[in-house]
Amino acid sequence: MLISSPIFDFLFKAAGWKLVGNIPRDLDKTVVIVCPHATWKDFPVGLGARSLLKLPILYWGKKELFDGFFGGVFSWLGGYPVDRSKNTNLVGSIVDIYNSKETFHAVLAPEGTRKDVDKLKTGFYHIAVQANVPIMMIGFDYVNKEIKIRDPFYPTGDFEVDKKVIAQYYSTIPGVQKTWIKNYLAD
Repeated sequence: MLISSPIFDFLFKAAGWKLVGNIPRDLDKTVVIVCPHATWKDFPVGLGARSLLKLPILYWGKKELFDGFFGGVFSWLGGYPVDRSKNTNLVGSIVDIYNSKETFHAVLAPEGTRKDVDKLKTGFYHIAVQANVPIMMIGFDYVNKEIKIRDPFYPTGDFEVDKKVIAQYYSTIPGVQKTWIKNYLAD
């Protein structure tokens, strides 16, 4: 799996992007969430950020991305396919992966799509709670070309409380006007 590359570093910086914050090196395991998921450009920008962080952050992606020729490329870049079409106890399976590893960092986009959504998919939250790992919130600030990394968030186990913390953080990312943020802050 390719984690870091001078090519990714160069392209990230040449495109004018920069990192703001860092994932603490003493964290062995994290669930990393990225919002907004608004464009196909999120993927290459994320690869550049991961390269500069020099952390083995894997990612979950819909299984259709791993079909055909590009499937090998997505796997080589650290992808894990996810079948979202049926109830497969995916959360439990992912928790088992976290529990079986000494170190494990994986990222996903909890919006689940590039379209505007009313609420987040909550699998990331249940994974973090059940695996007893912090959530790293990363914001894609396309206005200022910054990848903003929040300090680790340790979920309480009460999503109704914690969703407000998540929405408050993402409401600070310029250019993010998402329905789910408004809904969570209004609840």
